[in-house]
Amino acid sequence: MKINIANPTTGMQKMIEIDDDKKLYPFFDKRMAGEVSGDSLGDEFKGYVFRIGGGNDKQGFPMKQGVMCNHRVRLLFKKGMSCYRERRKGCRKRKSVRGCIVGPDLAVMSLVLVKKGAEEIPGLTDDNKPRRLGPKRASHIRKLFGLDKKDDVRQFVVRREVKEGKKSKAPKIQRLITPQLLQRKRFFKAVVRKRMEAGKEAKAAYGKRLAEYRHELKERHAAEVAKKKAKKN
Repeated sequence: MKINIANPTTGMQKMIEIDDDKKLYPFFDKRMAGEVSGDSLGDEFKGYVFRIGGGNDKQGFPMKQGVMCNHRVRLLFKKGMSCYRERRKGCRKRKSVRGCIVGPDLAVMSLVLVKKGAEEIPGLTDDNKPRRLGPKRASHIRKLFGLDKKDDVRQFVVRREVKEGKKSKAPKIQRLITPQLLQRKRFFKAVVRKRMEAGKEAKAAYGKRLAEYRHELKERHAAEVAKKKAKKN
């Protein structure tokens, strides 16, 4: 079985192949997102703790979280579900996926490093691969640099160099609260408020005019009745 180990802190990943099933026994019958000690994989992995991220069986079918079995099943997928990409709007499809319980029939298993051990693993923990792109959302930038709400997020955008240092590009910050945005919000709220007040005034004027019209009708009716009585007399 091939094992793909990813280290989120350094951005590195390494693929190793293990032929001895005895080393993989601690992983069998464990669910996706479960944490397993890496001591059984070898002496270099002593003290390491891994989280099971997923995998593929020997025919290439991916593991799906929430399917509580260690074999393949056919499920009806729709938009928003994992292991499925909608081709046409509203289209559903029945597909084969493998359960989320690890077994010996897997060809590749993905692990994520949770806790580092005593020894360094070459190609996984000894180097650092920086992210090519920095965060784009304002809250994510604040989280990365530990900023307060008062700090200007625009000063901390991660820029990347283009054309060997001649140019640098920065992403457009999403969900950035600026004075212009607040002013626009206030303007829209004022428009809605004015519309509501105008509607109330129009409703009151209509009610007043309706009452006057009904009063006129009553007076007209009373005058007609009085005229008929006078004719009879």
